[in-house]
Amino acid sequence: MSAARVYVGLGSNLASPTEQLRQAICALQALPRSQWVGVSGFYSSESLLPGQPRYTNAVAAFDTTLAPLALLDALQAIENAQGRVRSERWGPRTLDVDILIYGEQVIDQPRLKVPHEQLHLRPFVLYPLAELVPEHFVLADGRPLAALLQACPFQGLERLPTTR
Repeated sequence: MSAARVYVGLGSNLASPTEQLRQAICALQALPRSQWVGVSGFYSSESLLPGQPRYTNAVAAFDTTLAPLALLDALQAIENAQGRVRSERWGPRTLDVDILIYGEQVIDQPRLKVPHEQLHLRPFVLYPLAELVPEHFVLADGRPLAALLQACPFQGLERLPTTR
């Protein structure tokens, strides 16, 4: 199996979110059968639900030969190691790591949908992703990233100063 370029979304709004993302990046860099590519800047965004703290978000890229579900398991282990509690779907969290793109694959399985099914609705994913991909990037399902960005305003998003 040849390596696939994978993009994952990172988010946290509990327990020092910026530090949570930094720890997650270190864990991603140590994934087996994977080669680190890079990470976007960090962004602050409103929670999808009112009354929750703001999130810190980023997108990371790496090449991997891990199969999609094996990668999902590895990412969930990283979340769990950082205190992730899965009590409610949109609840606050120490760390959320979502597979956004897995090479050129379109995946529709009960545990994993790629490209991520909510990608087009999330400026906190689209704008960091745009930092890491070529200008005319097209998702495996045929949607151009530029069109998704145009339909999803930057509104409510703040790029944080670089302090890595």
